[in-house]
Amino acid sequence: MNFKYFPHTEEEIKQMLAKAGMESLDDLYSDVPEQIRFKGEYDLPEPLSEAGIRTFFEKLGNKNQRLTVFAGAGCYDHYTPAIVPNIISRSEFLTSYTPYQAEISQGTLHYIFEYQSMMAELTGMDISNASMYDGSTATAEAAIMAMASTKKTDTVLISGTVDPKIVDVVKTYAHFHGFNVEMIAQNDGVTDKAQMDERLGKGGVAGVIVQQPNYYGIVEDYAGYADSCHANKALFVINSIAADLAILKTPGEWGADIAVGDGQSLGIPMAFGGPSVGYMCCTEKLMRKMPGRIVGQTLDNRGQRVFVLTLQAREQHIRRQKATSNICSNESLMALFVTIYMSVMGKEGLKEAAQISYDGAHYLHDQLIDTGKFEDKYQQGFFNEFCVSYKGNVDSLQKRFIENGILGGIKIDDNTLMFAVTEKRTKQEIDQLVNIVKEETL
Repeated sequence: MNFKYFPHTEEEIKQMLAKAGMESLDDLYSDVPEQIRFKGEYDLPEPLSEAGIRTFFEKLGNKNQRLTVFAGAGCYDHYTPAIVPNIISRSEFLTSYTPYQAEISQGTLHYIFEYQSMMAELTGMDISNASMYDGSTATAEAAIMAMASTKKTDTVLISGTVDPKIVDVVKTYAHFHGFNVEMIAQNDGVTDKAQMDERLGKGGVAGVIVQQPNYYGIVEDYAGYADSCHANKALFVINSIAADLAILKTPGEWGADIAVGDGQSLGIPMAFGGPSVGYMCCTEKLMRKMPGRIVGQTLDNRGQRVFVLTLQAREQHIRRQKATSNICSNESLMALFVTIYMSVMGKEGLKEAAQISYDGAHYLHDQLIDTGKFEDKYQQGFFNEFCVSYKGNVDSLQKRFIENGILGGIKIDDNTLMFAVTEKRTKQEIDQLVNIVKEETL
């Protein structure tokens, strides 16, 4: 049966197969071993009406268990203003196509320019690119950027307080790009600076990657880190959760050369794990080593403000071997999302959301400690996420949380839970979680 939304007719398919020297579509998959091919019938419903399709997917969606989220570790349940999804669907913005032709891509170029401007200000850096896939790959790209920016180096150092998921991605990139990754130990949840300094002194290090707040939610003191790196001709890279920078000292203030991280915290729904958006900002000196695109502002022949692609060090525009990165696309729709979010929230709104998150996390922390069933895992200051050790059975406690509609933290070892609080969590929700703890027997 032919469908009008299938672009090729039977005759066209035959012509293409003949050109490729094949007789059937099955020949295209002749390299796929028989034993792993699917031989059964697809369990697909018959064609449905619009109402039928909506009902079908509503029932499918209802199978998901929606929980009140007290978990983070890189993905956070922040509030999304209702205006954001409305504006991002406007036709002048909503496109998945790369804006090669400036004259017909002004909407896309405009929001990318605004995104870059806001991210540069949020991170305290000179330059921002036009977004990356996510925080993990942005960090890996920063490692590659460090290797390309330094001479006679073959190693990148990563603090043991960086999210293990990010570390794994960087190591994967390192394996295929031929450089080494060495870990810096952590003491009581913070980076061992003495060990970092010792390793830097041995030479051969292109860059040092740290996280702020770190994986355990701890706000680390990075005073002197940039000086240590620069004295040994290495770059200093800070990964941060974007929303936290509304209050915390920026990577630029810490003397970072490259600032990377995830922008999901800027109002993007958790959506059961994605999509997200990565950001990358750097000093002006490193601008030409940065992957992706940079959009600039200029004037047309009538003196009107217009936007153009200013820097495009990507394989789509130059020879593959000279490209700064082989990533050929980004999370542009999500970059638009966070741009609208930051515009709507404004500086004070971002600060207020971050402050409410901070206050809620410290209230939850104190209430849990007061139960007598938790104690601090680390003796360090934290932002909106923290680790506490439970004196009972962690698995049993988490099961009770879920039975009561709560995603109660993330288990990071046999007796430790990591809780996160955002501005969406009410005092009533926090008290409910604490009451469940009180009811548990050790």
